[in-house]
Amino acid sequence: MARALLGKVLIRQTETQFLAGRIVETEAYLGENDPAAHAAAGHTARTAVLFGPPGHAYVYFIYGNHYCLNVSCEPEGKAGSVLIRALEPTVGVEEMARARGVRVVDSHDLIRLTSGPGRLAEAFGITRARDNGCDLTSSSSGLWIGNDGFQPRKIRITPRIGITKAANHPLRYILAESSFVSGKRLEH
Repeated sequence: MARALLGKVLIRQTETQFLAGRIVETEAYLGENDPAAHAAAGHTARTAVLFGPPGHAYVYFIYGNHYCLNVSCEPEGKAGSVLIRALEPTVGVEEMARARGVRVVDSHDLIRLTSGPGRLAEAFGITRARDNGCDLTSSSSGLWIGNDGFQPRKIRITPRIGITKAANHPLRYILAESSFVSGKRLEH
């Protein structure tokens, strides 16, 4: 699923705004047997979304100041998710910048707008209270993942980043040609 989400479009629609960004980086979390996964703690009130049904938002708060968006992706009763790590902003850049409290004056600023799970959540106004459990397969949820037909040309797989447990697992997927991925810039 982490590979399949690359190139899809994350969309936020409310009565007053429409935001969209192409998913350029994801990371897989393998459920209860993955020590880096939230599901490793088992089925709790906090992790219930991870245990199904698939296609729902699991939003968590990290480092005391950032939300992160995951997609549940296993059949109901079995945990597993994909963290959306970075987007290429495509629609609503001014609104995203305003939400993040930054100015976008050049391409470097645009790259930093949604490269990283905390940045993209802030740009899209994603919070646990608002979005946890929402159906990411339905436009009626206000936050969903769409498909505009884009086909990735080259996908690169690397170890996960930003974690300490099971960090060496090659479960991070990126669009190789994208300059919007998080972390260190990679050679294409």
